[in-house]
Amino acid sequence: MNISMFLIMLFFVVSIVIGIWSRKGKEMNLEQWSVGGRGMGTLFVFLLSAGEMYTTFTFLGASGSAYSDGGAIFSIVSYGCLATVISYWSFPAIWKYAKEHKLISQSDFFVKKYQSPYLGVLVAVVGVVACICYLVLQLKGLGYIVEATSYGVISSKIAIWIGAIGVTVFVMLSGIHGAAWTSVLKDFLILGIVVFLGVYFPIHYFGGIQPMYEAIEQAKSNFTVLPNHGMNTTWYISTVILSGIGFYMWPHSFPNIFAAKNEKALRKNAILMPLYQLILLFAFFVGFAAVLQIPGLTGSESDLILLRLSKESFDPWFVGLIGGTGVLAALVPSSMLLMVISTLLTKNIFQVFVPSTTEEQIAKIVKYLVPIITLLGLYFTFKGGNSLFGIALIAYNFITQLAPAFFFSLLKRNFVTKYGALAGILSGGVLVSIMSLGNITIGQLLPHIPQVIKDLNVGIIALFVNTIVVIAVSLMTKKISLTQLKAKAVTE
Repeated sequence: MNISMFLIMLFFVVSIVIGIWSRKGKEMNLEQWSVGGRGMGTLFVFLLSAGEMYTTFTFLGASGSAYSDGGAIFSIVSYGCLATVISYWSFPAIWKYAKEHKLISQSDFFVKKYQSPYLGVLVAVVGVVACICYLVLQLKGLGYIVEATSYGVISSKIAIWIGAIGVTVFVMLSGIHGAAWTSVLKDFLILGIVVFLGVYFPIHYFGGIQPMYEAIEQAKSNFTVLPNHGMNTTWYISTVILSGIGFYMWPHSFPNIFAAKNEKALRKNAILMPLYQLILLFAFFVGFAAVLQIPGLTGSESDLILLRLSKESFDPWFVGLIGGTGVLAALVPSSMLLMVISTLLTKNIFQVFVPSTTEEQIAKIVKYLVPIITLLGLYFTFKGGNSLFGIALIAYNFITQLAPAFFFSLLKRNFVTKYGALAGILSGGVLVSIMSLGNITIGQLLPHIPQVIKDLNVGIIALFVNTIVVIAVSLMTKKISLTQLKAKAVTE
């Protein structure tokens, strides 16, 4: 066993130990397991939010996309900052409502707001599909990291299997508590390593960040600016708006909100998170530094840029440190995803169709379902291709279709009906799925429209259609909804 592999395994074991230790003295009922008993302060809310934001994508996808897509990668920083501004106003309202009604999942929020368990089922299905895509991204990233940093001693497949087994045990034992405590170690390591690499490589190869950009500009003119077609200004703006709106639509964002001790913790988190976005810039610098050093990589090969440069530049012990940090970067978000998928399937789908299920039974089923979800994630991980950035974009486009019904629900006088919400989510979800999975562009469907519209992100087109459908169907079904509410009031 080389020193690199030893460090990777050490970090893996440490994460499991932290998970077991974090449950000490707590009765792991469903509320403790999924939302930490709603007692987490600013630090843990921040670390959980960062834990889901800074994943294997920070290590691999961000630098890989900077290498292959150039200036388009800066959209990630832009939409992340926009999302935190939205969260400053929306999170306290969500937390207050969730605490009042003892909500556990994102789907619970929709069910209570629209008084429709079947809307909750649809929201849960959308959330499960998107979260499985994101779980696949984490497992793929874990395999890349461990295989590369162990110098091939551990293959990608074996690494994914070991990681999947470890995170399953981790989640079943400790729930959200293990993710929170492991995030403490993970975030400090990511902060140190990514910043160091982002400064070191430009200086090592070019003498500084400015000379690096000058060298790239000379060799590949306009590489770091947006092109005229494709990922151009239109695509950039539409992607920033779409992803900013959808950033916190992920089901695994909601337990972090519900777990907060008070509204103040959530507002502080919103103030701090944009500063944390700066870490991504250093990951971009790694990708840009590799453009002239390792030219010609395409597709998923570009995701390995950070690891390839590191292996060429550092001793095995430091490569092992990078690998161990990468393992934590995969395990923390994977644990949150498994926990949320399991909760949605059990509480918001299974219990709707089997209402006689007790809360004690739900708490048991949720945990026992985790290994099955892990196996499903493994299946799609080994089946699929695509770069990490490509998987992330598809998942974002899909999950953002929950946004119109969600934001309308925060209005004091919400005119949207459950029928409008159902129709909007279905229309947007179907449209974005067909276009994303079929690689269909707006330009192909409507070849005579202006170029500025052709280059829009397909997700925002689907979001626009979704919003129109939500409004139209809600206005048409307003009388039906009022009649049902009156009938319910009379019955009660």
